[in-house]
Amino acid sequence: MHGFYCLMPKLLMLFLLFFLSSAQAEIFQWFDAKGNKHFSDKPHQGATALKVNAGYTYYQVKKIYDGDTILLANGKKVRFLGINTPEVEGRHKSAQAGGEQAKQWLFKKLNNSKVRLEKDVEKKDKYGRLLAHVFTEDKEHINLELVKRGLASVNIYPPNLKYSQVLLKAEHQAEQNRQGIWGYDEYAPKQAKDINQGGFKGWQRVRGMIKKIRHTRKNSYLDFSDSFALKINRKAFRYFPDLESYVGKSVEVRGWIGRRKNSYSMFVRHPSAIKIN
Repeated sequence: MHGFYCLMPKLLMLFLLFFLSSAQAEIFQWFDAKGNKHFSDKPHQGATALKVNAGYTYYQVKKIYDGDTILLANGKKVRFLGINTPEVEGRHKSAQAGGEQAKQWLFKKLNNSKVRLEKDVEKKDKYGRLLAHVFTEDKEHINLELVKRGLASVNIYPPNLKYSQVLLKAEHQAEQNRQGIWGYDEYAPKQAKDINQGGFKGWQRVRGMIKKIRHTRKNSYLDFSDSFALKINRKAFRYFPDLESYVGKSVEVRGWIGRRKNSYSMFVRHPSAIKIN
């Protein structure tokens, strides 16, 4: 019996660790009047707080949708944070250059494997997908690996800024080496003066000079011409330098072009999408 009671604290500790869901959890330890050690996940008078590493949770990958979206065996869809890969053929979308290559690379890397998810400020997107940086059991950062190979561009959506600097550094290197999408004619920069011709689908690169700024109640517009501008929401101003500093500068901008009547604009959420030439 004495041996059994000696094992009780250890068994309780293991029990608590098993049910803790976070990687860093707090356990409380204290001694009773007889000197017996006790553990709990709830505070107790005279207890000492212990920091315990409960380990990581890994999830089985069930399906690869495209280069930046997967399905887990638990039914959750995961959209990779901080990056974007070209589209693959779908019911309501056409394939884009490099999309199938990104999907096939991801399939070879994650098919029949398990992954760990590392989240940021926003846990889900507007479609209900989990937002995460994805890591393999070998500690490979998949979001970063896609960027390094030129299979993905960096797409920063504040307030999710985790790993943004390391992703941007990897993108710069891939672009310099003309890897993947950076060597495709489809993603060569377009001239801002030509945007009014339309027909631009998916992620684009546009070059030109910012001539002036317009302000509305919700947004500011950095005009390249009468028909094309960058759109920046006022809530995002804190991430940008003084917008006036862009006027008169030749820049390259990256993102998706939207149209309203005869005007075109690119919605920019983070200054990393604006490259000063």
